[in-house]
Amino acid sequence: MSPFRHQFGVIDRLLNLIEGQKLSDRIILRVLFFVMIGSGLYYLIALSNNYSVSTPSRGGTLVEGIVGIPRFVNPALALTRADQDVTALIYSGLMKLSPEGTLVPDLAEKIETSEDSTSYHVYLRKDRSFHDGTPLTARDVLFTYELIRNPDLKSPLRGNWNDVTIESINEYEFTLTLQEPYAPFIENLTVGIMPSHIWKALPIEQLPFNQHNTEPIGSGPFMIDRVDRDTSGLIRGYELRPSPHTIKEPNLAMVELKFFQNEADLSSALKQGDINSTVFLPSSTLKQLNDSDYTIINEPLPRVFAIFINQNRSTPLRDKAARQALSAAIDRAAIIEAAFGGYGVPIEEPIVIAQREVILGDTVHSQTASNPSSILEAGGWKKNAAGSWEKKIGENVETLAITIKTGNSSPFEIASTLIAENWRKLGVEVQVEQYEQTDLVQSVIRSRDFQAIFFGIDMNRLQDLYPFWHSSQKDDPGLNITQYTNISVDRLLETARTSQDQDVQIEILREISNIITEEVPAIFLFAPNVTYVTDSSLTVTPMKRLGRPADRFMNISNWYARTDNVWPIFQKDN
Repeated sequence: MSPFRHQFGVIDRLLNLIEGQKLSDRIILRVLFFVMIGSGLYYLIALSNNYSVSTPSRGGTLVEGIVGIPRFVNPALALTRADQDVTALIYSGLMKLSPEGTLVPDLAEKIETSEDSTSYHVYLRKDRSFHDGTPLTARDVLFTYELIRNPDLKSPLRGNWNDVTIESINEYEFTLTLQEPYAPFIENLTVGIMPSHIWKALPIEQLPFNQHNTEPIGSGPFMIDRVDRDTSGLIRGYELRPSPHTIKEPNLAMVELKFFQNEADLSSALKQGDINSTVFLPSSTLKQLNDSDYTIINEPLPRVFAIFINQNRSTPLRDKAARQALSAAIDRAAIIEAAFGGYGVPIEEPIVIAQREVILGDTVHSQTASNPSSILEAGGWKKNAAGSWEKKIGENVETLAITIKTGNSSPFEIASTLIAENWRKLGVEVQVEQYEQTDLVQSVIRSRDFQAIFFGIDMNRLQDLYPFWHSSQKDDPGLNITQYTNISVDRLLETARTSQDQDVQIEILREISNIITEEVPAIFLFAPNVTYVTDSSLTVTPMKRLGRPADRFMNISNWYARTDNVWPIFQKDN
Protein backbone atom coordinates (compact mmCIF):
# COMPACT_ATOMS: atom_id res chain seq x y z
CA MET A 1 0.00 0.00 0.00
CA SER A 2 1.36 3.45 -0.89
CA PRO A 3 1.97 5.98 1.94
CA PHE A 4 -0.63 8.34 0.39
CA ARG A 5 -3.36 5.70 0.46
CA HIS A 6 -2.41 4.90 4.05
CA GLN A 7 -2.69 8.59 5.04
CA PHE A 8 -6.06 8.97 3.32
CA GLY A 9 -7.22 5.79 5.09
CA VAL A 10 -6.41 7.29 8.46
CA ILE A 11 -8.37 10.44 7.57
CA ASP A 12 -11.31 8.34 6.37
CA ARG A 13 -11.40 6.40 9.63
CA LEU A 14 -11.21 9.68 11.59
CA LEU A 15 -14.11 11.16 9.62
CA ASN A 16 -16.15 7.96 10.04
CA LEU A 17 -15.46 8.10 13.77
CA ILE A 18 -16.73 11.69 13.95
CA GLU A 19 -19.84 10.94 11.91
CA GLY A 20 -20.68 8.04 14.18
CA GLN A 21 -21.13 10.27 17.20
CA LYS A 22 -24.33 11.88 18.36
CA LEU A 23 -25.30 15.20 16.76
CA SER A 24 -23.95 17.55 19.46
CA ASP A 25 -20.63 15.72 19.62
CA ARG A 26 -20.39 15.57 15.81
CA ILE A 27 -20.65 19.36 15.60
CA ILE A 28 -17.92 19.89 18.20
CA LEU A 29 -15.61 17.30 16.63
CA ARG A 30 -16.14 18.73 13.12
CA VAL A 31 -15.19 22.20 14.36
CA LEU A 32 -12.11 20.80 16.13
CA PHE A 33 -11.16 18.86 12.98
CA PHE A 34 -11.28 21.90 10.72
CA VAL A 35 -9.50 24.06 13.32
CA MET A 36 -6.75 21.46 13.40
CA ILE A 37 -6.48 21.42 9.59
CA GLY A 38 -6.48 25.25 9.42
CA SER A 39 -3.89 25.54 12.18
CA GLY A 40 -1.65 23.06 10.39
CA LEU A 41 -1.86 24.94 7.13
CA TYR A 42 -1.18 28.27 8.87
CA TYR A 43 1.84 26.75 10.63
CA LEU A 44 3.24 25.41 7.35
CA ILE A 45 2.78 28.80 5.64
CA ALA A 46 4.42 30.64 8.54
CA LEU A 47 7.26 28.14 8.58
CA SER A 48 7.78 28.60 4.85
CA ASN A 49 7.77 32.40 5.16
CA ASN A 50 10.23 32.35 8.04
CA TYR A 51 12.71 29.89 6.63
CA SER A 52 12.45 30.10 2.84
CA VAL A 53 14.82 32.31 0.89
CA SER A 54 14.43 34.21 -2.36
CA THR A 55 16.60 32.76 -5.10
CA PRO A 56 17.06 33.77 -8.76
CA SER A 57 15.05 31.78 -11.27
CA ARG A 58 15.18 31.48 -15.02
CA GLY A 59 13.23 33.90 -17.16
CA GLY A 60 12.78 37.56 -17.96
CA THR A 61 14.24 39.79 -20.66
CA LEU A 62 16.79 42.57 -20.54
CA VAL A 63 16.05 45.16 -23.24
CA GLU A 64 19.20 47.25 -23.54
CA GLY A 65 19.30 50.58 -25.36
CA ILE A 66 22.57 51.51 -27.10
CA VAL A 67 23.52 54.64 -29.04
CA GLY A 68 25.35 53.84 -32.25
CA ILE A 69 25.25 51.13 -34.91
CA PRO A 70 27.48 48.05 -34.50
CA ARG A 71 30.01 47.57 -37.23
CA PHE A 72 32.83 45.49 -35.73
CA VAL A 73 31.44 43.04 -33.16
CA ASN A 74 34.91 41.60 -33.17
CA PRO A 75 37.37 41.69 -30.23
CA ALA A 76 40.27 42.59 -32.52
CA LEU A 77 38.51 45.58 -34.11
CA ALA A 78 35.82 46.79 -31.67
CA LEU A 79 36.41 50.47 -30.99
CA THR A 80 33.05 52.21 -30.62
CA ARG A 81 30.96 51.70 -27.50
CA ALA A 82 28.24 49.95 -29.51
CA ASP A 83 30.79 47.46 -30.86
CA GLN A 84 32.33 46.93 -27.42
CA ASP A 85 28.96 46.37 -25.70
CA VAL A 86 27.87 43.64 -28.11
CA THR A 87 31.34 42.08 -28.10
CA ALA A 88 31.26 41.82 -24.29
CA LEU A 89 28.02 39.78 -24.47
CA ILE A 90 29.05 37.50 -27.33
CA TYR A 91 32.70 36.78 -26.53
CA SER A 92 34.64 35.69 -23.46
CA GLY A 93 38.32 36.02 -22.57
CA LEU A 94 40.84 34.11 -20.50
CA MET A 95 40.08 36.41 -17.56
CA LYS A 96 37.15 38.57 -16.52
CA LEU A 97 36.24 41.04 -13.80
CA SER A 98 34.54 39.71 -10.70
CA PRO A 99 31.70 41.70 -9.08
CA GLU A 100 34.30 42.92 -6.57
CA GLY A 101 36.48 44.35 -9.36
CA THR A 102 39.29 41.76 -9.30
CA LEU A 103 40.46 39.67 -12.23
CA VAL A 104 39.35 36.03 -12.09
CA PRO A 105 39.69 33.15 -14.59
CA ASP A 106 37.03 32.72 -17.26
CA LEU A 107 38.19 30.57 -20.18
CA ALA A 108 41.43 29.92 -18.30
CA GLU A 109 41.46 27.22 -15.64
CA LYS A 110 44.58 28.75 -14.09
CA ILE A 111 47.52 30.97 -15.04
CA GLU A 112 51.01 30.51 -13.60
CA THR A 113 53.32 33.55 -13.65
CA SER A 114 57.11 33.28 -13.58
CA GLU A 115 59.08 34.87 -10.73
CA ASP A 116 60.31 37.70 -12.95
CA SER A 117 56.76 38.32 -14.27
CA THR A 118 57.76 37.88 -17.90
CA SER A 119 56.15 34.51 -18.58
CA TYR A 120 52.52 33.41 -18.24
CA HIS A 121 51.75 29.68 -18.48
CA VAL A 122 48.05 29.34 -19.31
CA TYR A 123 45.92 26.23 -18.72
CA LEU A 124 42.61 26.43 -20.60
CA ARG A 125 39.38 24.89 -19.41
CA LYS A 126 38.52 21.79 -21.42
CA ASP A 127 34.75 22.23 -21.17
CA ARG A 128 34.23 25.48 -23.10
CA SER A 129 32.89 25.70 -26.63
CA PHE A 130 31.87 28.33 -29.14
CA HIS A 131 28.20 28.99 -29.86
CA ASP A 132 28.27 26.57 -32.81
CA GLY A 133 29.45 23.75 -30.54
CA THR A 134 33.10 23.76 -31.67
CA PRO A 135 35.46 23.19 -28.69
CA LEU A 136 37.55 26.22 -27.75
CA THR A 137 41.26 25.36 -27.62
CA ALA A 138 44.67 27.01 -27.52
CA ARG A 139 44.53 27.17 -31.32
CA ASP A 140 41.74 29.76 -31.09
CA VAL A 141 43.52 31.80 -28.41
CA LEU A 142 46.75 31.95 -30.37
CA PHE A 143 44.88 32.82 -33.57
CA THR A 144 43.16 35.75 -31.82
CA TYR A 145 46.38 37.16 -30.36
CA GLU A 146 48.30 36.78 -33.64
CA LEU A 147 45.45 38.46 -35.51
CA ILE A 148 45.62 41.45 -33.15
CA ARG A 149 49.38 41.61 -33.70
CA ASN A 150 49.06 41.62 -37.50
CA PRO A 151 50.01 45.15 -38.67
CA ASP A 152 47.80 44.85 -41.77
CA LEU A 153 44.64 44.54 -39.65
CA LYS A 154 45.38 47.76 -37.72
CA SER A 155 43.77 46.53 -34.53
CA PRO A 156 43.45 49.23 -31.82
CA LEU A 157 44.79 46.60 -29.39
CA ARG A 158 47.96 45.89 -31.33
CA GLY A 159 50.19 47.98 -29.06
CA ASN A 160 49.36 45.68 -26.14
CA TRP A 161 50.68 42.60 -27.95
CA ASN A 162 53.61 43.75 -30.11
CA ASP A 163 56.39 42.41 -27.87
CA VAL A 164 54.71 39.19 -26.76
CA THR A 165 56.00 35.77 -27.81
CA ILE A 166 53.28 33.12 -28.01
CA GLU A 167 54.15 29.42 -27.82
CA SER A 168 51.69 26.53 -28.02
CA ILE A 169 52.38 23.56 -25.74
CA ASN A 170 49.37 21.37 -26.43
CA GLU A 171 45.68 21.68 -27.21
CA TYR A 172 44.90 23.31 -23.87
CA GLU A 173 48.19 24.87 -22.74
CA PHE A 174 50.36 27.71 -24.02
CA THR A 175 52.78 30.34 -22.77
CA LEU A 176 52.94 34.10 -23.25
CA THR A 177 56.40 35.58 -22.82
CA LEU A 178 57.20 39.29 -22.52
CA GLN A 179 60.53 40.86 -23.38
CA GLU A 180 60.40 42.75 -20.09
CA PRO A 181 58.14 42.63 -17.02
CA TYR A 182 54.93 44.60 -17.46
CA ALA A 183 52.63 44.72 -14.44
CA PRO A 184 49.38 45.66 -16.27
CA PHE A 185 49.79 42.96 -18.95
CA ILE A 186 47.35 40.51 -17.38
CA GLU A 187 44.57 43.07 -17.96
CA ASN A 188 44.92 42.28 -21.67
CA LEU A 189 43.77 38.71 -21.08
CA THR A 190 40.15 39.87 -20.84
CA VAL A 191 40.02 40.32 -24.64
CA GLY A 192 37.47 38.00 -26.28
CA ILE A 193 38.67 34.87 -28.07
CA MET A 194 37.68 34.42 -31.72
CA PRO A 195 36.92 31.06 -33.40
CA SER A 196 39.83 30.27 -35.70
CA HIS A 197 37.76 27.79 -37.77
CA ILE A 198 35.57 30.71 -38.92
CA TRP A 199 38.17 33.42 -39.47
CA LYS A 200 41.47 31.74 -40.40
CA ALA A 201 40.69 31.18 -44.09
CA LEU A 202 39.95 34.87 -44.72
CA PRO A 203 42.64 37.09 -46.28
CA ILE A 204 43.50 39.86 -43.83
CA GLU A 205 42.27 42.59 -46.20
CA GLN A 206 38.83 40.96 -46.39
CA LEU A 207 38.41 40.33 -42.68
CA PRO A 208 36.93 43.78 -41.80
CA PHE A 209 34.19 43.25 -44.42
CA ASN A 210 33.09 39.76 -43.43
CA GLN A 211 29.52 39.23 -42.24
CA HIS A 212 30.75 37.65 -38.99
CA ASN A 213 31.68 41.16 -37.85
CA THR A 214 27.96 41.80 -37.41
CA GLU A 215 26.75 38.19 -37.04
CA PRO A 216 29.47 36.93 -34.71
CA ILE A 217 30.02 33.54 -33.09
CA GLY A 218 31.81 33.65 -29.76
CA SER A 219 31.92 31.71 -26.50
CA GLY A 220 30.22 34.27 -24.24
CA PRO A 221 27.08 33.76 -22.16
CA PHE A 222 24.73 34.88 -24.95
CA MET A 223 24.52 34.06 -28.64
CA ILE A 224 22.76 35.80 -31.50
CA ASP A 225 19.31 34.37 -32.21
CA ARG A 226 18.01 37.06 -34.56
CA VAL A 227 19.33 40.18 -36.30
CA ASP A 228 16.92 43.02 -37.03
CA ARG A 229 17.92 45.21 -40.00
CA ASP A 230 16.27 48.18 -41.65
CA THR A 231 15.56 48.42 -45.38
CA SER A 232 19.09 49.71 -46.05
CA GLY A 233 20.69 46.80 -44.23
CA LEU A 234 21.74 48.69 -41.09
CA ILE A 235 21.33 46.80 -37.85
CA ARG A 236 18.49 48.03 -35.64
CA GLY A 237 18.70 45.32 -33.01
CA TYR A 238 19.77 41.88 -31.86
CA GLU A 239 17.93 39.18 -29.97
CA LEU A 240 20.33 37.14 -27.88
CA ARG A 241 19.61 33.79 -26.26
CA PRO A 242 21.65 32.01 -23.58
CA SER A 243 24.34 29.86 -25.13
CA PRO A 244 23.85 26.12 -24.48
CA HIS A 245 27.63 25.73 -24.34
CA THR A 246 28.43 27.89 -21.30
CA ILE A 247 29.31 26.41 -17.90
CA LYS A 248 26.71 28.49 -16.07
CA GLU A 249 23.41 29.08 -17.83
CA PRO A 250 22.37 32.75 -17.52
CA ASN A 251 19.28 33.47 -15.44
CA LEU A 252 17.83 35.81 -18.07
CA ALA A 253 15.89 34.10 -20.84
CA MET A 254 16.80 36.73 -23.44
CA VAL A 255 18.77 39.91 -23.98
CA GLU A 256 17.36 42.24 -26.59
CA LEU A 257 19.63 45.01 -27.89
CA LYS A 258 18.12 48.06 -29.58
CA PHE A 259 20.30 50.62 -31.35
CA PHE A 260 19.52 54.32 -31.64
CA GLN A 261 21.00 57.12 -33.72
CA ASN A 262 21.11 59.54 -30.79
CA GLU A 263 20.44 59.93 -27.07
CA ALA A 264 17.15 61.76 -27.61
CA ASP A 265 15.62 58.76 -29.37
CA LEU A 266 17.00 56.45 -26.69
CA SER A 267 15.56 58.60 -23.90
CA SER A 268 12.14 58.52 -25.54
CA ALA A 269 12.35 54.74 -25.80
CA LEU A 270 13.06 54.44 -22.07
CA LYS A 271 10.14 56.70 -21.16
CA GLN A 272 7.81 54.70 -23.41
CA GLY A 273 8.99 51.39 -21.94
CA ASP A 274 10.58 50.14 -25.18
CA ILE A 275 13.85 49.50 -23.31
CA ASN A 276 14.47 48.77 -19.65
CA SER A 277 18.20 49.43 -19.28
CA THR A 278 20.89 51.67 -20.73
CA VAL A 279 24.18 53.37 -20.01
CA PHE A 280 23.70 56.08 -22.64
CA LEU A 281 21.24 58.46 -20.95
CA PRO A 282 21.97 62.20 -21.09
CA SER A 283 22.05 64.08 -17.78
CA SER A 284 18.75 65.83 -18.56
CA THR A 285 16.96 62.48 -18.61
CA LEU A 286 18.84 61.12 -15.60
CA LYS A 287 17.56 63.98 -13.47
CA GLN A 288 13.96 63.16 -14.38
CA LEU A 289 14.07 59.49 -13.41
CA ASN A 290 11.97 58.24 -10.52
CA ASP A 291 14.16 56.29 -8.09
CA SER A 292 11.31 53.92 -7.28
CA ASP A 293 11.04 52.84 -10.93
CA TYR A 294 14.73 52.51 -11.74
CA THR A 295 17.98 51.33 -10.21
CA ILE A 296 20.82 53.76 -10.92
CA ILE A 297 24.38 52.48 -10.62
CA ASN A 298 27.06 55.16 -10.62
CA GLU A 299 30.73 54.10 -10.79
CA PRO A 300 33.94 55.98 -11.73
CA LEU A 301 35.77 55.12 -14.92
CA PRO A 302 39.46 55.44 -15.84
CA ARG A 303 38.41 57.62 -18.76
CA VAL A 304 39.76 61.06 -19.58
CA PHE A 305 37.91 63.63 -21.68
CA ALA A 306 40.19 66.19 -23.23
CA ILE A 307 40.72 68.47 -26.19
CA PHE A 308 43.58 66.74 -28.00
CA ILE A 309 45.65 69.13 -30.09
CA ASN A 310 47.36 68.32 -33.38
CA GLN A 311 50.06 70.99 -33.58
CA ASN A 312 50.96 69.83 -37.11
CA ARG A 313 47.61 71.22 -38.31
CA SER A 314 47.64 74.58 -36.51
CA THR A 315 50.50 77.06 -36.22
CA PRO A 316 48.84 79.13 -33.42
CA LEU A 317 48.38 75.99 -31.32
CA ARG A 318 52.09 75.26 -31.44
CA ASP A 319 52.42 78.20 -29.08
CA LYS A 320 52.46 76.95 -25.49
CA ALA A 321 51.00 80.18 -24.08
CA ALA A 322 48.01 79.83 -26.40
CA ARG A 323 47.35 76.27 -25.18
CA GLN A 324 47.74 77.31 -21.53
CA ALA A 325 45.34 80.22 -21.95
CA LEU A 326 42.76 78.05 -23.70
CA SER A 327 42.93 75.60 -20.80
CA ALA A 328 42.61 78.34 -18.17
CA ALA A 329 39.55 79.80 -19.90
CA ILE A 330 37.41 76.66 -19.54
CA ASP A 331 34.88 76.31 -16.72
CA ARG A 332 35.19 72.57 -16.12
CA ALA A 333 32.63 72.39 -13.31
CA ALA A 334 29.97 74.03 -15.50
CA ILE A 335 30.64 71.54 -18.29
CA ILE A 336 30.34 68.54 -15.96
CA GLU A 337 27.06 69.85 -14.55
CA ALA A 338 25.53 70.75 -17.91
CA ALA A 339 26.71 67.76 -19.96
CA PHE A 340 26.77 65.02 -17.34
CA GLY A 341 24.45 66.23 -14.60
CA GLY A 342 27.37 66.49 -12.20
CA TYR A 343 28.43 62.86 -12.76
CA GLY A 344 32.17 63.40 -13.11
CA VAL A 345 35.29 65.03 -11.71
CA PRO A 346 37.33 67.93 -13.18
CA ILE A 347 40.88 67.16 -14.23
CA GLU A 348 43.82 69.13 -15.60
CA GLU A 349 46.22 66.26 -16.21
CA PRO A 350 46.28 62.92 -18.05
CA ILE A 351 45.03 60.76 -15.17
CA VAL A 352 41.89 60.77 -13.08
CA ILE A 353 42.32 63.05 -10.06
CA ALA A 354 40.15 60.97 -7.74
CA GLN A 355 42.43 58.02 -8.37
CA ARG A 356 45.61 60.08 -8.46
CA GLU A 357 45.18 61.06 -4.83
CA VAL A 358 44.99 57.37 -3.97
CA ILE A 359 47.78 56.29 -6.30
CA LEU A 360 50.19 59.14 -5.70
CA GLY A 361 49.18 60.18 -2.21
CA ASP A 362 49.17 63.89 -2.95
CA THR A 363 46.76 66.64 -3.86
CA VAL A 364 46.50 68.21 -7.28
CA HIS A 365 46.82 71.97 -7.40
CA SER A 366 44.49 73.68 -9.84
CA GLN A 367 45.94 76.11 -12.36
CA THR A 368 42.66 77.27 -13.86
CA ALA A 369 42.59 80.29 -11.53
CA SER A 370 45.20 81.90 -13.81
CA ASN A 371 43.90 84.76 -15.94
CA PRO A 372 43.85 83.52 -19.58
CA SER A 373 44.27 87.04 -21.01
CA SER A 374 47.33 87.59 -18.84
CA ILE A 375 48.80 84.29 -20.04
CA LEU A 376 48.38 85.35 -23.67
CA GLU A 377 49.83 88.80 -23.09
CA ALA A 378 52.83 87.32 -21.29
CA GLY A 379 53.28 84.99 -24.26
CA GLY A 380 53.45 87.88 -26.74
CA TRP A 381 49.86 87.81 -28.00
CA LYS A 382 48.03 91.08 -28.63
CA LYS A 383 44.45 91.93 -29.49
CA ASN A 384 43.78 93.51 -32.87
CA ALA A 385 41.09 96.04 -33.73
CA ALA A 386 38.55 93.26 -34.24
CA GLY A 387 39.16 91.95 -30.74
CA SER A 388 41.02 88.81 -31.84
CA TRP A 389 44.39 87.71 -30.50
CA GLU A 390 47.38 87.93 -32.86
CA LYS A 391 51.06 87.02 -32.67
CA LYS A 392 53.92 86.92 -35.14
CA ILE A 393 55.09 83.33 -35.38
CA GLY A 394 57.92 82.83 -37.83
CA GLU A 395 57.37 85.10 -40.82
CA ASN A 396 53.61 85.41 -40.45
CA VAL A 397 51.16 87.09 -38.10
CA GLU A 398 48.85 84.36 -36.82
CA THR A 399 45.33 84.80 -35.45
CA LEU A 400 44.33 82.60 -32.53
CA ALA A 401 41.54 80.57 -34.13
CA ILE A 402 40.59 76.97 -33.65
CA THR A 403 38.27 74.34 -35.12
CA ILE A 404 37.08 71.65 -32.71
CA LYS A 405 35.93 68.33 -34.10
CA THR A 406 33.82 66.11 -31.86
CA GLY A 407 30.97 63.61 -31.70
CA ASN A 408 27.33 64.50 -32.26
CA SER A 409 25.92 62.92 -29.09
CA SER A 410 24.27 65.14 -26.50
CA PRO A 411 27.12 65.36 -23.94
CA PHE A 412 29.67 66.26 -26.62
CA GLU A 413 27.31 68.81 -28.16
CA ILE A 414 26.59 70.48 -24.80
CA ALA A 415 30.21 70.44 -23.65
CA SER A 416 31.67 71.68 -26.96
CA THR A 417 29.11 74.52 -27.03
CA LEU A 418 30.20 75.65 -23.56
CA ILE A 419 33.89 75.35 -24.46
CA ALA A 420 33.34 77.46 -27.57
CA GLU A 421 31.49 80.09 -25.50
CA ASN A 422 34.36 80.22 -22.97
CA TRP A 423 36.89 80.74 -25.74
CA ARG A 424 34.86 83.30 -27.66
CA LYS A 425 34.56 85.39 -24.47
CA LEU A 426 38.35 85.33 -24.36
CA GLY A 427 38.51 86.61 -27.95
CA VAL A 428 39.30 83.34 -29.74
CA GLU A 429 37.70 82.47 -33.05
CA VAL A 430 36.05 79.05 -32.69
CA GLN A 431 34.27 76.63 -35.00
CA VAL A 432 32.73 73.32 -33.91
CA GLU A 433 32.25 70.39 -36.29
CA GLN A 434 30.27 67.34 -35.17
CA TYR A 435 30.46 63.79 -36.52
CA GLU A 436 28.79 60.44 -36.04
CA GLN A 437 31.02 58.40 -33.73
CA THR A 438 32.07 55.92 -36.41
CA ASP A 439 32.94 58.73 -38.84
CA LEU A 440 34.85 60.56 -36.11
CA VAL A 441 36.99 57.49 -35.48
CA GLN A 442 37.53 56.45 -39.08
CA SER A 443 37.78 59.82 -40.86
CA VAL A 444 39.21 62.13 -38.21
CA ILE A 445 41.08 60.26 -35.49
CA ARG A 446 42.73 57.53 -37.53
CA SER A 447 43.87 60.01 -40.19
CA ARG A 448 44.84 62.62 -37.53
CA ASP A 449 42.79 65.12 -39.55
CA PHE A 450 42.09 67.77 -36.92
CA GLN A 451 43.44 70.88 -35.24
CA ALA A 452 41.70 69.95 -32.01
CA ILE A 453 39.42 67.09 -31.18
CA PHE A 454 37.18 66.83 -28.14
CA PHE A 455 37.16 63.16 -27.29
CA GLY A 456 37.39 60.63 -24.47
CA ILE A 457 40.11 58.01 -24.11
CA ASP A 458 39.61 54.79 -22.16
CA MET A 459 42.64 53.80 -20.12
CA ASN A 460 42.94 50.43 -18.45
CA ARG A 461 42.08 50.09 -14.79
CA LEU A 462 45.74 50.70 -13.80
CA GLN A 463 45.81 53.95 -15.82
CA ASP A 464 48.67 52.90 -18.06
CA LEU A 465 49.62 55.99 -20.09
CA TYR A 466 51.90 54.24 -22.58
CA PRO A 467 49.36 53.68 -25.42
CA PHE A 468 48.36 57.36 -25.40
CA TRP A 469 51.62 59.23 -24.88
CA HIS A 470 54.56 57.10 -26.06
CA SER A 471 56.00 58.30 -29.39
CA SER A 472 55.87 54.78 -30.86
CA GLN A 473 52.06 55.04 -30.74
CA LYS A 474 51.70 58.33 -32.63
CA ASP A 475 50.71 56.80 -35.98
CA ASP A 476 47.51 54.84 -36.68
CA PRO A 477 46.52 52.40 -35.24
CA GLY A 478 48.36 53.81 -32.21
CA LEU A 479 46.34 55.87 -29.76
CA ASN A 480 48.77 58.79 -29.32
CA ILE A 481 46.47 60.98 -31.40
CA THR A 482 48.27 64.25 -30.54
CA GLN A 483 51.45 62.66 -31.97
CA TYR A 484 53.18 63.74 -28.78
CA THR A 485 56.92 63.09 -28.66
CA ASN A 486 59.10 63.54 -25.60
CA ILE A 487 62.23 61.46 -25.10
CA SER A 488 62.09 61.77 -21.32
CA VAL A 489 58.44 60.72 -21.20
CA ASP A 490 59.17 57.79 -23.53
CA ARG A 491 61.91 56.61 -21.19
CA LEU A 492 59.73 56.99 -18.12
CA LEU A 493 56.82 55.17 -19.75
CA GLU A 494 59.10 52.28 -20.67
CA THR A 495 60.53 52.12 -17.16
CA ALA A 496 57.05 52.18 -15.61
CA ARG A 497 56.12 49.15 -17.70
CA THR A 498 59.10 47.09 -16.58
CA SER A 499 59.45 48.05 -12.92
CA GLN A 500 58.00 45.64 -10.36
CA ASP A 501 58.55 48.09 -7.50
CA GLN A 502 55.25 49.81 -6.69
CA ASP A 503 56.95 52.81 -5.06
CA VAL A 504 59.03 53.32 -8.20
CA GLN A 505 55.92 53.05 -10.37
CA ILE A 506 54.14 55.68 -8.28
CA GLU A 507 57.05 58.09 -8.55
CA ILE A 508 57.29 57.55 -12.31
CA LEU A 509 53.56 58.12 -12.78
CA ARG A 510 53.85 61.39 -10.86
CA GLU A 511 56.74 62.56 -13.04
CA ILE A 512 55.06 61.56 -16.33
CA SER A 513 51.85 63.34 -15.38
CA ASN A 514 53.70 66.50 -14.37
CA ILE A 515 55.69 66.68 -17.63
CA ILE A 516 52.67 66.15 -19.87
CA THR A 517 50.61 68.65 -17.86
CA GLU A 518 53.37 71.24 -18.15
CA GLU A 519 53.72 70.84 -21.94
CA VAL A 520 49.94 70.94 -22.62
CA PRO A 521 49.71 68.63 -25.65
CA ALA A 522 46.05 68.32 -24.69
CA ILE A 523 43.62 70.31 -22.58
CA PHE A 524 42.35 67.88 -19.95
CA LEU A 525 38.79 68.54 -18.86
CA PHE A 526 37.07 65.88 -16.79
CA ALA A 527 36.64 62.19 -16.04
CA PRO A 528 33.04 60.90 -16.17
CA ASN A 529 31.33 58.25 -14.14
CA VAL A 530 29.47 55.39 -15.80
CA THR A 531 25.79 55.67 -14.93
CA TYR A 532 23.86 52.49 -15.64
CA VAL A 533 20.08 52.66 -15.40
CA THR A 534 17.94 49.53 -15.15
CA ASP A 535 14.30 48.81 -14.46
CA SER A 536 13.82 48.22 -10.72
CA SER A 537 12.55 44.70 -11.42
CA LEU A 538 15.99 43.69 -12.69
CA THR A 539 18.74 42.73 -10.24
CA VAL A 540 22.33 43.11 -11.44
CA THR A 541 25.63 42.18 -9.83
CA PRO A 542 27.86 44.85 -8.23
CA MET A 543 30.09 46.72 -10.68
CA LYS A 544 33.41 47.74 -9.15
CA ARG A 545 36.59 49.10 -10.73
CA LEU A 546 35.27 48.97 -14.28
CA GLY A 547 37.77 49.65 -17.01
CA ARG A 548 35.15 50.72 -19.56
CA PRO A 549 31.34 50.78 -19.77
CA ALA A 550 31.20 47.42 -21.60
CA ASP A 551 32.71 45.74 -18.52
CA ARG A 552 29.29 46.00 -16.86
CA PHE A 553 28.30 42.82 -18.73
CA MET A 554 31.14 40.63 -17.43
CA ASN A 555 28.90 38.98 -14.83
CA ILE A 556 25.59 39.15 -16.68
CA SER A 557 25.05 35.40 -16.21
CA ASN A 558 24.21 36.18 -12.57
CA TRP A 559 21.67 38.93 -13.34
CA TYR A 560 18.03 38.02 -12.86
CA ALA A 561 14.52 39.37 -13.31
CA ARG A 562 12.57 36.62 -11.55
CA THR A 563 12.85 34.85 -8.19
CA ASP A 564 11.48 31.79 -6.43
CA ASN A 565 11.08 31.25 -2.68
CA VAL A 566 12.63 27.94 -1.61
CA TRP A 567 13.93 26.40 1.58
CA PRO A 568 17.71 26.62 1.89
CA ILE A 569 18.20 22.86 1.41
CA PHE A 570 16.66 23.18 -2.06
CA GLN A 571 18.57 26.33 -3.03
CA LYS A 572 20.92 26.00 -5.99
CA ASP A 573 24.21 27.84 -6.21
CA ASN A 574 23.81 30.86 -8.42
